[in-house]
Formats: sequence, structure tokens, C-alpha cells
Amino acid sequence: MNPTTIGMWQIIAGAMCWGTLGILGTALERAGFGSTEVASLRICIAFAFLLAALPYFWHGLRRLQWRQLPMLVLQSLIGMLGMSLCYFAAVSRVGPSLAVALLYTAPVWSLIFARLLLGEGISGKSAALTVAAALGVGLMMADGISAQIAGILFGLGAGMCYALYGVLGKRAMLGCAPMPVLFTSIAFSALVLLCLPDTRSAFAKLPAQTADVWLSAAALALIGTLAAFTLFVRGLQKMPAAQAAVFTVFEPLTAIALAALLLGERLGGMQYAGVAVIIAAAALNALPARGHLPDAACA
Repeated sequence: MNPTTIGMWQIIAGAMCWGTLGILGTALERAGFGSTEVASLRICIAFAFLLAALPYFWHGLRRLQWRQLPMLVLQSLIGMLGMSLCYFAAVSRVGPSLAVALLYTAPVWSLIFARLLLGEGISGKSAALTVAAALGVGLMMADGISAQIAGILFGLGAGMCYALYGVLGKRAMLGCAPMPVLFTSIAFSALVLLCLPDTRSAFAKLPAQTADVWLSAAALALIGTLAAFTLFVRGLQKMPAAQAAVFTVFEPLTAIALAALLLGERLGGMQYAGVAVIIAAAALNALPARGHLPDAACA
């Protein structure tokens, strides 16, 4: 098997790992954890695993420069912490299928923020995809879901944070190895969360939980965060970023399939149409214009 094919399967596997976040978060919420507690478990447990593995990438961490830290902190608090809090809040209100579709409005927000913060232009193709994504969100709000407007707003907020992770870190991450970037993204967020009452209550609840809840919490950190990122980066090393970005469409597809199979979640016809429009817009956005490769990010 050639390296490009291996890379493709690694990207798909990583995207499918990210796609488990919604179903694992729902399992924890059904066990009595709030959305903020779920986000705390994801980030803090992942941080504990990274601390255990710190000797393997300590050399890369030492190469980070002090001038990079402010942007990496901001990237962590918005891209990792903000995205996790908004995403799990959306999952608790509108379910994994719609939450992950709203997360995938991120390419549209990337275009807007790149224009506002970096002065980058917006092409006709980008403008069309923005309109398409807005149409997708409108379709998703059909079939009576307008009553759950808070979930829609949290989902859009997750997409904004996901987009800002890449836009804010475009220069800060230049020359950084992947694992030190992941470590700082999780570490700064974990340090903030450890100061919150919801984090303490989440870990206070864990000892009394059943084994499947413990497994869900561990899987949220190991599969939905660390394995997903590692597989994605490994795959990205073997193929162009443009191709890799297209294969991340397996993340929302996995989330929707798992929600249907394990939770019995069913959407209306208009909502499925909205999900399809948003996913198609994200996939088309990943196709590069001539001489340009899109940036890759992580969930």
C-alpha cells in the first residue's frame, strides 16, 4: 500500500474518531453530567494522558518561543475550550447530528475572520459557499427546531471557535511540531477548567459511576481527542492538505450515523437537506483554488 493511500485511511480514521464526540458526550449527559462538565472531562483527562506522555515530545515543547505563547494561549482558550463548551452545549440541546453540522459552518467563519483579522480577500466561490452554508442552517431550523434556538446558536458558536483556532494560530504555529501545539492547546484550557466548580463536580461524580460511564469519559479524551489528532497529523504528513481536508467530511457523517444507530435520532427531511448542504459546502471549500492549499485544523 502506497503512503498516500495509508495517509488517506489515517485521515478518515481520525475524522471518524472526532465524529464520536457527540455520541460520547450524549452518553455522559444521560449519566447526569452537564455540558460544561462533559467539556471539562474531555480536556482535563486528555491533559492527564499528555502529561504522562510528556517525555516523548518535551524536546519540541522546549523549542517554542516566548513570543508564540500569547497567540497559543488565545488559540487554546477559543479554539479548544470555547469550541468544546459550545459544541457540547449544542449537543445537549439539538443532538449530535445537528450539532456537528453546525460545527461544519467553520469554513464560512474562517473566510469572514480571515478577511477581518488578516485582511485576506473573499473570492466569488467563497461568497457562494457562504450563502450555501447559510441556506443549510436555514433548512436545519425547519421542522419545528426553531424552538431550540439556543442549541443553534451554540452550534454556530462552536463553528466560530473552530474557525478562529486556525485563523489566530496561522502565524503562531509556524514552525511548531504538532504535538507541542496539541499540548499547549489542551494544557492552557485544562488549567482554566481546573479552577471552575463544574470541573470539580464532574470529577466528584465519576467515582460513583458505572464502568460504561468511565469508559465514555476515557474514550472522549483518548479516541475523540488524542487519537483523532494523532491520526490526522500522521495522515497529513503523507498527502497534500487539500486532499486531507476533503476526507474530514467523514466526521459529520460518522456523528450522524452513530446518532441514528445508537440514539435512534431521526431528523426531518428539511433538516437532512440542511446537513447535506453544509457538508457539501465544507467539502467544496476544501478544494483548493489554483496555487492555494487550505489550512488544516482539529476538532
